[in-house]
Amino acid sequence: MKIHFLGTAAAEGFPNVFCRCEACLASRRLGGKNIRTRASVIVDDTWKFDYSADSQMQALRDQIDMGQIEHLLVTHTHYDHFYPKDLISRSEGFTHVIDHPLRIYGNDLVMHHARQALGQYQGDRFAFQRMKPFQQATIGSATVTPLPADHDPMETCLLYFVEKDGKTLFYGNDTGWFPEETWMWLKGKKIDMAILDCTHGETGNKRSRGHMSADTILEVQQVFAQERILTEPDRIYLTHFTHNSKLLHDDWERLFEPYGIQIAYDGLTVHI
Repeated sequence: MKIHFLGTAAAEGFPNVFCRCEACLASRRLGGKNIRTRASVIVDDTWKFDYSADSQMQALRDQIDMGQIEHLLVTHTHYDHFYPKDLISRSEGFTHVIDHPLRIYGNDLVMHHARQALGQYQGDRFAFQRMKPFQQATIGSATVTPLPADHDPMETCLLYFVEKDGKTLFYGNDTGWFPEETWMWLKGKKIDMAILDCTHGETGNKRSRGHMSADTILEVQQVFAQERILTEPDRIYLTHFTHNSKLLHDDWERLFEPYGIQIAYDGLTVHI
């Protein structure tokens, strides 16, 4: 599998364009890996996780042909993860030479917002499939299992376990410490690469709620090792960083280097 990180920031981006804190000022000054857009990845050039309003700019920046995308897996409806009105640009009359619908997968609320924004274009350009926790779905050549996240108590936010071409990818964003039923399901499974939410820095909370902290990430890594879930110890990639952590890219790398954990950045491509 080819994993392309389009964005690696939390909801406000990094830097937050309105913010004048030290971290945002330093991010603007240093540039490079310190400039982060809203979190999303593309898998094998044809799958996308989440669709924020940054998606068009990300595609232009990284020379992505968004017309190739066949499957859009949505984790939840917060604005930095699902902005369906922007997908009207894919409808007939706006876009030409498209030979397949974009299939959108997600929870009940994702389906509601998708149908509101795109229902009139359903058919040749869009198709919708509701996902329920623990119910496997066949998507192209892959088997996908949605798992419960600990994020928004008013929505069934989802994580995704993807088995594709003999490899497994765990997309664990957005979430805090996994719910117990998610941990139970993961026991006995093998993960070749885990992408995890590391919104916050060191907080002293090993099992933070809503989003993970650096402390929570290390606790997850320990459980992965105890249960022999992760096939390679250095296959944890972190994303969804907030400027409120006050940590720049090099700071994150220094923090996690002793543990062999990888810090994702916009434009990074990884093969598993």
